[in-house]
Parts: sequence; C-alpha cells; structure tokens
Amino acid sequence: MSAYWARLDTRFPQVEEVFEACMADALNRLSPEGIDDFLEAGRALGKLGRGADPLLAFLEAWPSTAQTVGERLLPAVMALVRRLQKSPNGKAIAPFLQTLAPVVQRLQSDAQLQHYLEIVLELMERTTRSIHGFHTTYPSPGLPDFFAQAPALLARLDIGGLRKWVDYGVRNYATHPERQKDYFSLQSADARAVLQRERHGTLLIDVERKLDLYLRGLWQDADLLIPYSSAFDELRKPVPYYDPLGIRLPDVQDDSRGVTGLDRYRATLAHIVGHRRWSTPQIADNWSPFQRMAVEFIEDCRIETLLIREYPGLRRLFLALHPRPVEDACDPATTSCLRHRLAMLSRALLDPDHDYRDADLNDFVARFHALLGRAETCTADSAALAIAYVARTRRASDQFARVHFDDTVIDYRDDNRHLWRFIEDGDEEEQFDDNRRTQTEDPLQGLPPRHYPEWDYTSQTYRPDWASVYEALHPTGQAADIDRLLQKHAMLAKRLKKLLDLLKPQDKVRIRYQEEGSELDLDVAIRSLIDFKGGAAPDPRINMSHTTAGRDIAVTLLLDLSASLNEQVPGGEQTILELSQEAVSLLAWAIDRLGDPLAISGFHSNTRHDVRYLHIKGFGEHWDDTVKARLAAMQAGYSTRMGAALRHAAHYLGARRSDKRLLLILTDGEPSDVDVQDARLLIEDARQAVKELDREGIFTYCISLDPRADEYVSDIFGRRYTVIDNIRRLPEKLPELFMALTR
Repeated sequence: MSAYWARLDTRFPQVEEVFEACMADALNRLSPEGIDDFLEAGRALGKLGRGADPLLAFLEAWPSTAQTVGERLLPAVMALVRRLQKSPNGKAIAPFLQTLAPVVQRLQSDAQLQHYLEIVLELMERTTRSIHGFHTTYPSPGLPDFFAQAPALLARLDIGGLRKWVDYGVRNYATHPERQKDYFSLQSADARAVLQRERHGTLLIDVERKLDLYLRGLWQDADLLIPYSSAFDELRKPVPYYDPLGIRLPDVQDDSRGVTGLDRYRATLAHIVGHRRWSTPQIADNWSPFQRMAVEFIEDCRIETLLIREYPGLRRLFLALHPRPVEDACDPATTSCLRHRLAMLSRALLDPDHDYRDADLNDFVARFHALLGRAETCTADSAALAIAYVARTRRASDQFARVHFDDTVIDYRDDNRHLWRFIEDGDEEEQFDDNRRTQTEDPLQGLPPRHYPEWDYTSQTYRPDWASVYEALHPTGQAADIDRLLQKHAMLAKRLKKLLDLLKPQDKVRIRYQEEGSELDLDVAIRSLIDFKGGAAPDPRINMSHTTAGRDIAVTLLLDLSASLNEQVPGGEQTILELSQEAVSLLAWAIDRLGDPLAISGFHSNTRHDVRYLHIKGFGEHWDDTVKARLAAMQAGYSTRMGAALRHAAHYLGARRSDKRLLLILTDGEPSDVDVQDARLLIEDARQAVKELDREGIFTYCISLDPRADEYVSDIFGRRYTVIDNIRRLPEKLPELFMALTR
C-alpha cells in the first residue's frame, strides 16, 4: 500500500485518510493495467492546483465507474478534465468528478457515457465567454450547476433528451449569465417546462381526452384532470389525490410491471372513482397514525373489490401494479414491519392465489370477504376491521424509527386525504380567527397571466410557456371624442350605408315546393287542382316555408398598439394612432349595422414576460358609449410580440359557434421586442401562429400600414394581407376591405 501511495505522490492529509479504503476498492474492481492508469490519473489530478476535492472525488468514483462502463474510457474522462483545466472552468472539475459515479449508474454503457462527455464539452465551449473574441476569459455560468443536476436529469431523460434540454438552455440564455445559471440549476420555470417536454413515458396532456371519455363512459363520472409534476421532489414523491378543484394526476407515467402508462392512469382513476362513490370521511382525532394507515389499506381493498365486481378485468390490472411483498423480508428485531404486514394483507385481500402462511393474515382475509359478502358495507366497517387487525398484530418494534419500505408502496392509489376529518379547527377561538382573517384580507386583484408557447425556427420546436399574456379592460376616456370622429366622416358613412344595405341579411326567404310547410303556396296549389280535375296526377308539393337569410360570422379586430403608432403621418398633422381610431370607429359602426358579432382588442409587449392584451369591445357588448370611451382612450407604447397576441385572440374567437371566424390584424410594423436579438424569430413565430389558427378554422387577414411590409408580411400571412401605402385613406379603406372579405 505504501508503494501505491508513493506512486500517487500527494501530500493532502484528507486524501491519506481515505486512500487505503479507496485503493482496496480499486484492487477489487480494476485490472493490473487499470490500477496503473488509476494511480497515474490520480497523480495528475493532485498536481492540478485545485486542492484535494478533485482527487478525492476521482479516487472514490472511478473504480465503480470503470466496473460499469469499462476502463478504456479513462483517457476520455481525463481529456475532458484537462480541457476544463486549460479553460476558465477549472472550478467545475470537482463537481464533474463528484457526480460521475451516479451519472454512470444512470447511463450504464460506455457509448452513453461518451455521448455525455460530448454534451459537457459542447456546453463548456458554447457558454464560456471571451473578450473581443480572442481569449476565453469568463467561465461558463451554468456548468457547475449542470454537473450538480446531471444525475437527476438523467433519471428522467435519455441521453437524447438531455442533449435537447442543454441545447435549449444554451440557445436562449447564452447572453444572460444569471438566467443561464437559473436554467442549469433547474430553478427557472423554462428549465422545468422543457424537462417535462423531453421526458419519456405517457404524458397526461396527450391522453387527457381519452381519460375524460373513460371517466364519463365507464364510470359516469367527470371532473377536471389536473397534472402535477413528479420530477422535482426527490424526498417525498407526490401522490394522486382529489379535492373540490379536480383530480390530481402525475404529468407523466412510465410503463411499469408490464402495464402501459395509459393503463396506470386508468387504474388510478378507477380507484379514485370508487372512493368518490363508496367512501365516507371518518373523524380521525382519536386514532393513532398506525391505526389510520391500517384503515386506509383496508378501505382501499374494499373499494377495489367493489370495482372488480362491476368490471372483473380490473383485478388483473390491480394485481399487476400491486407489489408482492416477500413474507419474511422484514426483520422485526431491528425494523418496524407494520407497513410490510399491511402491504401483505392488501395483496392477500385482492389476490385469491396468494401464498402467505401467516395465521392472523389469513384470518382477517376470511373476515374481510365475509364482510364484503353482506348486501351493503361502508367505510366504518373497514375501520373496525383495521383497528382489530392492528390490535391483534401489534408489536413493540412497530415504534422503531427504521421502517421497512421495500414492496410496500402502491403507487396507483391516491393519498386518502378524503377519508379523514379533523375537528380541532372547529374550536371557538380558531373559528373566530378564521372569520377575522376572512373579513380583513383583500381579494386578489386582476387576472393571472395566460402562458403561450413560442416557435423557435432554429430548432423547429416550441419554447413551452414562453410568453406571458396579461389581459385587462382598456381604460376609458370620453365617448364624445368618437362621436366627433364619426361626424367628421359623415359623408363616408353615408356612402358606406348604401353598401351595408346590400350586405345586410333579409328577414325571410321563401322555400317553395314543400309537401309540409307553414302556409299554402297558392300558385302551385291551383296548378295541382287543375291537374286533379283533368285526371292527371297532382303535385303534392303545394306548401311553402320560410327561412331567415342571415350572416353567421364572428370578427375579432386586433390592433397593434406599439410605440410606432405615435409617429406622425407623412404629409399630415395626425398620428397613425389617431387615424387608426377613426378607421376602427367607422368599422365598428359598420359592423354594428350589419349585426355581426365583433370584438376589438389591442396589444403591445415589453419582453416575453409582459405581453399586454387590452379588451376594447367584447362579442356580447353593443356599440355604445362604454365601448366608445375605451376606444377614445387608446394609447400606444412598447413593442409588437404578435404571435402571443394572435394565440390569445384565437382563444376567444375559437370559442364562437359561427360558420366563419375572421381575425383582422391592423399593424404598422413587423413583429419585434426588446428581448429578441434575432429579427426573424418573432416573424417566424407569428407565421407559426397563423398556421395554428388555420388548423382551428380561423381566417386571418392583415392590414399593414408599413410601406416596407412586403419584405416580411407575406412570410407571415401568405397572400392574405393588404398594404395601405397612403395611411390617410385608412378610415375609408378599412370598412371597405372588411365588407369585401365578408361579402
């Protein structure tokens, strides 16, 4: 051992303390050639000048790593260490080596580890900053945090998903060191959202409709399905449950024990439906935690037995997902075995072919089936049986801190919070405090943001929940200002009125030649009578009916309220905003005369975190002074994040039950925002949003006031756009264009 220590050639006392144990582990796992390479690599790490941490991490991690993926990968690992040392990222060497062993346990192959090292190298090169582009000077902000999170990431992603997750963070946060650090430490919402997108398994969002139909069709039950994330809580995994707000399910389910993720969701929903049908809350204050746990196990089995009676095929599904505890696996001399005993009892209650020999267990299995043989049972019956079982099988070791958990977690069942009611909160003093808090707390002001994805054309993927849209009613001004604008264009309104009268639907249209109708068609009836008198077969279609010839169209006018609207019109004294007010006022007046449902909204943005969507007129509102007052107060500011606004407008327009749904966008410039450096990014996102609206049956049309619009507007809207070069003609052109689109 002293010869090995001499070859290591280090003087760190903390290394000397553990060297003998690490060397013994290496001798058991490595070949003689591997031992030589191991000591040589350790010697190099000790000479890096980074302290004892890198050497300690390597000595502890490499023997088990080499046994899993092979000794031949040591040169690749050391090559990466040398690259880190030569760059400003030397402080990341210790985190890299400290997490190497758990990373390898997740990867389990040399090829996968090689891919991991390539991802690390690419991350380092793309995020290490330089001065004037000549020398790499600033270390990668997120690299140490990435190493710390790598084992947890690989527990949820395959190596391909990890590469996409890393690439997303680098592309979107390369110029923001603090945000990059938050991303790679899994602190930002974006990091978690992309992680959820790249995870393997069955996503709840993909099968939500199937599960909703399953609830309604099979169980005559329906409730909101709300996902929760199981990816970020390592200490205490969330469990399905339900409350007045809906049924909470994990956002993703992997295939397990030969059962698909979709069937695991179905098993959970069936179990929850059973509780909603047949379980009643019990007062829990006088029961111990052990007693409550026993009640939950037996009540779960009672519910599942009733479900199996209704649909016998569920037994196979429940038994496939239910663990099968080994009878003698728990040692009561050193460990609390209560969970183990209850898990065995649960298995035996559902499985008629169980092979457990315990006399007490078999006795209570017989008592349980006798209980279920009665015409009706309730939760109180399960509670009585559970209390009796705990009293019969109680042991002193049940109080031990060490608890046997192997094969005792039944993950398709909910957490049974609905089974218990506590009465402590009913004390008079606490009730008084609750009332006082209710009276003094102010309600929340405003609406929470609605999040929308954004299209990244460079990777051809969506950035999930990227743009935050805040909606509100537009502030009000003076309605008389809009009346003056309409009076200003009285001659134009008179000309428009003639066009509107041609478009306005007629009240009734006759439908003739009907065998059954609302009234007699005299011309046809007389001709039929003549035929009858002359001996010919009369036409029986002597009635007529009426139908209303109406226009079934819903329109949303979306106004770009960015700061550029404050510019003055070339050759005039008005601003673009003032001309837009006149045009929108005339259009709203015209559509009101036609009777078409119309909504008017404006938008502007100040980064992706603050997209403002302002309601000026709703579909259910009339063209009155309230709407005119909002229109009179129109103001312009900030930037144009068009894609998010289009998606939010479609959220409301898509809910209209109309034959035709038209979304008109009035804008004076290309999509842009202060937090976007790539000029094409928001243009491509708006283009993708238009495609999404097309799939939803929403017809989009753009009216652009930008003389340079031909350079980009066709990329977004195809041929569905008009460029108005002479902005002063906007009040005349906008209503005429609408009527041409809806004729």
